[in-house]
Amino acid sequence: MALSNRLQNLPPHFFTLLLNKIEKAMGEGRDVINLGRGNPDQPTPPHIIKALQEAVEDPATHGYSPFRGTLALKQAVAEYYQREYDVTIDPETEVAVLGGTKIGVVELPLAIMNEGDLLLLPDPGYPDYLSGVSLAGIRYDTMPLRKENEFLPDYDKLTDVQKKDAKLMYLNYPSNPTGVTATPEFYEKTVAFAKENQIAVLQDFAYGGIGFEGQKPISFLQTEGAKEVGIEMLSLSKMYNMAGWRVGFAVGNSEIIEALNVLQDHLFTSIFPAVQRAAIEALTGPQQCVEELVALYEGRLTVLLTECERIGWNVTAPTGSFFAWLPVPEGFTSESFADLLLDKADVAVSPGNGFGVHGEGYIRVGLLESEERLQEAIRRIEKLGLFK
Repeated sequence: MALSNRLQNLPPHFFTLLLNKIEKAMGEGRDVINLGRGNPDQPTPPHIIKALQEAVEDPATHGYSPFRGTLALKQAVAEYYQREYDVTIDPETEVAVLGGTKIGVVELPLAIMNEGDLLLLPDPGYPDYLSGVSLAGIRYDTMPLRKENEFLPDYDKLTDVQKKDAKLMYLNYPSNPTGVTATPEFYEKTVAFAKENQIAVLQDFAYGGIGFEGQKPISFLQTEGAKEVGIEMLSLSKMYNMAGWRVGFAVGNSEIIEALNVLQDHLFTSIFPAVQRAAIEALTGPQQCVEELVALYEGRLTVLLTECERIGWNVTAPTGSFFAWLPVPEGFTSESFADLLLDKADVAVSPGNGFGVHGEGYIRVGLLESEERLQEAIRRIEKLGLFK
């Protein structure tokens, strides 16, 4: 049976292709240090696991969830935003429960765009944004993220046609893959730009809890007028090491939230109720686990930066997420350098061109290995003699 045109038009899945290369190398018995992954390496905190265990034992959690998630969970999201960002959220009209924010970023165009409408995407950016483009039958243009503009989009560089045609734009700070965080001034410009051009905004806040040097990433919704133009998507995968649990939220503009909820009424019956109870514990329970996790990543980052400096690899420190965005040496493309590291040093990284045209010239390195393994990875790279 032939695949539908919709599936045939989907882009190749970048991370699947990368994983195949790494698995082939490991299948040959090689000791590969995998710095290319984005899957947290630490376990879910014990108090969240205990909450799930207790919830599973309650027969009341064994039936269907309300289609749009439990009110208790949405109230916990509102409590979280009030506590962490001083942002007031109506749990009944301004929260959509998601089975992970990957679902949200892919389904949003289906909810609020028509075929042929224009979506503005960051480049480099999360590759799965393009899946939503294909499934919704829409167009997209990119907003280049360049080092000289601190990897923030420059709205002044967009054409009049792009501003007129665009119905939606995506942002992602802290950024995957660049590790950059956004400033209040940038979000103020974003709200003004969105209002002026009648463009809806999605701020992908998947790494929202992870900031370095004592600087907590800010929420887009802290900006005056943000809820008038857009939403934010928050994930529990990274902050609480709950990647496999698949829990996320869209928060903000009530009309966009309602559109997501209507679409999901037809696609899902929300998340297993016991997992929703555990998510409530994550959001409202002790937050020391998040502080400890950020400290762990910051320690690893310090080791990575120190080792890179030692071998003469000039890199810029990320300010958030658990990724570092490293320039490739002269004479290499992102992909040829990534292939060399895997083939000659048994170190796996993500080539920057997999995140878009403007990712060329960089690789993404994850802080998801121990300090010892990060040191070993740089020692292996040093032996290639590429840096002076």
